[in-house]
Amino acid sequence: MGLTKTEIFTDEQNHLAMMIKAMAHPARIAILQHLIKTNTCVCGSLVDELGLAQATISQHLKELKSAGLIQGTIDGVNVCYCIEPRTWYSLHKELNELFGSYTDIGKCC
Repeated sequence: MGLTKTEIFTDEQNHLAMMIKAMAHPARIAILQHLIKTNTCVCGSLVDELGLAQATISQHLKELKSAGLIQGTIDGVNVCYCIEPRTWYSLHKELNELFGSYTDIGKCC
């Protein structure tokens, strides 16, 4: 497989692609939905909620945190997670701009 040549794209394009890639797994979507639904820091209840192994959830949380979509704090032996609001609103804005830039011209291909 060849290199992705990310340097030929804008910083904004690379950033949006990285954020979307971090979300591109059903378990990660489920984690985000759960964090949004609870609207609080979640400490350790994701295993019961999602039915996945702790190691699997930890890997998905790591990917989401690396992308900046969630934040985590250590509370004793637990790590608590919640949505990172600045990144979340920024992603929302970028996706709205992308989807809003399309104009249906009627007939195409």
